[in-house]
Amino acid sequence: QVQLVESGGGLVQPGGSLRLSCAASGSIFSINAMAWYRQGPGKERELVAVIGRGGSTNYPDSVKGRFTISRDNAKNTGYLQMNSLKPEDTAVYYCNADIKTWVAGAVRGYWGQGTQVTVSS
Repeated sequence: QVQLVESGGGLVQPGGSLRLSCAASGSIFSINAMAWYRQGPGKERELVAVIGRGGSTNYPDSVKGRFTISRDNAKNTGYLQMNSLKPEDTAVYYCNADIKTWVAGAVRGYWGQGTQVTVSS
């Protein structure tokens, strides 16, 4: 089985920074794209950042220039560096990864359990 575990969330003041981590474990053959999503109170889940296996990235305008996604393929770990945080960034942040396991032949998406990020003074 595969498990994604996020860490690094917490309470931060506006203008502050946080770094989220997403560690994948289990019978992993390869990880394709990794992404971060968030879901704020009363809002739908939205894509925050995505990174391909080769390192190509994409961001929505709402976080572009403030958030940076990265990955360490050797550690099966993804990261989200969040700078200049705003109260509207408050949400539960979820890690998502497209993973091929040693058991199954096809690639499927996996989700972490989420980590709370609260931006408030």
